[in-house]
Amino acid sequence: MIIGGYQPMSLIDYPGKVCSIVFTQGCAFRCVYCHNPDLIPIKLEDQKSKMLSEEVFAHLEKHRNMIEAVCITGGEPTIQKGLRAFIEKIKGMGFDVKLDTNGIHPNLVRKLIDAGLIDYFAMDLKNVWERYLDVIQSGGSAIVEQCRETFEIIQSSGVAHEFRTTICPGVHTKSDFVEMAGYLKDGETYFIQETQFQKTLKEGLSTEFGFSVPDLVHYLRSIYPSLIIDQR
Repeated sequence: MIIGGYQPMSLIDYPGKVCSIVFTQGCAFRCVYCHNPDLIPIKLEDQKSKMLSEEVFAHLEKHRNMIEAVCITGGEPTIQKGLRAFIEKIKGMGFDVKLDTNGIHPNLVRKLIDAGLIDYFAMDLKNVWERYLDVIQSGGSAIVEQCRETFEIIQSSGVAHEFRTTICPGVHTKSDFVEMAGYLKDGETYFIQETQFQKTLKEGLSTEFGFSVPDLVHYLRSIYPSLIIDQR
């Protein structure tokens, strides 16, 4: 598996658990607000990636009394051929696994669920389905359907999960969030994330959303009281 980066410890990336974060290299999407643009290019495994992998497992072994879980994010982890073996090794060490995904590979997600390898999912919900391509800027209708399938697989999986949308300036409207929240089932969690303007794939993005995020969260809660909706 090609690793682009590693964070030894986080207190916020796995709900209720101390975790390490593994960043995989490569993503097929081109979301203009992406705050990890260095992880977008798809690269071949090199010595640095191999060393990072060794570092990850050495750190986990050394700190197994402190670290409870591993969050695998990206880039997009599900494009990695070695993802399942990597997760199996982590699970074999006794750690929980959180997988962040954009939903592009539903078949792999289903296989990981069936194998009991994922303890928590976080999936990006990029936009309303009809205008998904306005955000991901890559692929076509088949890619959107794959994301939609993954969304539904996670919803019915019985695995703890959350969905999240990063606001794309100039694309998302308040009504889009009303529609997206409507995709969720009772009791599910939905996070609204602001763009991190310090570093984005496209430079010079507008910082204006056209609405107040706290007001949007309050409004969505009033419409969908059975959902857990918050700002991140």
